[in-house]
Amino acid sequence: MAPPSDVSRPPRPSRLRWAWWLLAYASLGLGIIGIVVPGLPTVPFVLLSGFAAARGSRRLHDWLMAHRVFGPMLRDWQAHGAVSRRAKWLATTMMAACAVVMFLTAPRLWMAAIGTTIMTLVAIWLWARPERPANAGR
Repeated sequence: MAPPSDVSRPPRPSRLRWAWWLLAYASLGLGIIGIVVPGLPTVPFVLLSGFAAARGSRRLHDWLMAHRVFGPMLRDWQAHGAVSRRAKWLATTMMAACAVVMFLTAPRLWMAAIGTTIMTLVAIWLWARPERPANAGR
C-alpha cells in the first residue's frame, strides 16, 4: 500500500501559521486592488496568496481553489506552472498602457524608463511560462 500523499494529510500546526495567514490575506488584498489600479499586478499576488494560504489558512485556500476566477489560475499554476494565454495578453496590454502613461506623466524620462524596463522583464518572464496543456481538463 502506498503512503498517503501530502495533499490528503491535514496540515501540521506551525508556529508561523499566523504569518502565512497574514501573508495570504495581504497578498489577496493587493491582488484585488491590482484589478483596478494600473501597474499593480494581480496574478502574482493571487499566486502568492494561494501559496501562503496552503500553509496558513485551509479555509482561504479552499475558497481560492474553488473561486470562479482565481481557481483555474491557481490550479493551472499548481499543476503545470502555467499561465493562460489570455492572462499573458491582458497583462502585457496593461503593462504597455502603463508604460505610455508613465512616459506621458513622469517628471523625469529616466523614471518612466526604469518602470518600463521592469515591466518588460516581467512580460518576458510571463511569456516564458508554459501555457496550460490542451489535454488538461478543468
